[in-house]
Amino acid sequence: MLRSVYQTAVSATPILSWSPLPSSIWIRLGYILALLVEACIQHQSKTSHPDPIHVTAHYLRSSQPSEFEIRVRILRAGRSFTNLTADLYQQGTVTVSTQQIFGVNSTPSDGYTQSRGFTLTPPSSYARRIPLYTHPSTAVPQFARDVWKFKPYISLSPDPVIFEKNASNHPNRTNASTIGGTGLEWGAWFSFRDKGDEITKNSLPFLVDIFAGLPYLMPRSERPGLGISWFPTMVLALEFKAPIPRFSAEHANRTVGIYYSAKFVNDGRHDGNVEVWTAPCNIGEGEEVPGWREKQVCIATATQMAYIVPMEVNLVQARKRKNKL
Repeated sequence: MLRSVYQTAVSATPILSWSPLPSSIWIRLGYILALLVEACIQHQSKTSHPDPIHVTAHYLRSSQPSEFEIRVRILRAGRSFTNLTADLYQQGTVTVSTQQIFGVNSTPSDGYTQSRGFTLTPPSSYARRIPLYTHPSTAVPQFARDVWKFKPYISLSPDPVIFEKNASNHPNRTNASTIGGTGLEWGAWFSFRDKGDEITKNSLPFLVDIFAGLPYLMPRSERPGLGISWFPTMVLALEFKAPIPRFSAEHANRTVGIYYSAKFVNDGRHDGNVEVWTAPCNIGEGEEVPGWREKQVCIATATQMAYIVPMEVNLVQARKRKNKL
């Protein structure tokens, strides 16, 4: 499903592309960013820098399920990287603006590649391992959030061990003697249900936007007076850490592990940090093999600043748009 939407949503013209933006099933900021990244991937496909490396996105206005235009412009083409801008227009107005860096996302070998430089990987004791506790073979899919209208097309299995860390009586809670603090966490195995949909580099912007955010994870006692709200992203920075491994006995083709953490909220503004990892198998398939964690790779990281907006604000804006028609 996701793959077919990508193919119809961005035309083959890389500089200027028109199409109806998909229905509200897929209207999500991560998906919109995926369209902008896909436009640049097409633009760079025949160059020496075909791979997305880093994207910074500023979400300026709400997007609507209607025609859109993506304009891509090269700022600088260097020896190692190409810097581009890609902006999404609707009705002549910019709704999302991005700056993107393209290069060559190479596969590390033995912790060092002569062409790309130093890379920190297992078995180094300094290398980070996948932070999920469960194995996808034993993971139990649960109902995705109702606001995710695309939930019929995915399977999601939250990690119960990570979720328990948010409890009010967990040792992670802070007090006057605490040094630092881990904040709130969430993690899950995510799968595309359709066997024709695979994890690709243009799906990573969508995947880094799949999580239960800080306001959702906080107990009601810590958010008094906060009614029904939504949490729009204002700025998102995404790094493509490593190329996606080929489908094999060690890496699934439709599943990833997603880990989220957040530590701060001030006047409604809150942070979010996401890691997307490869998975050893799809949800409910395969079996746990010793050493499987050493084989998994972090393929993307993202940070974002989001904002808490009462749902009443959305309803007022919707009425204004309706009155203009």
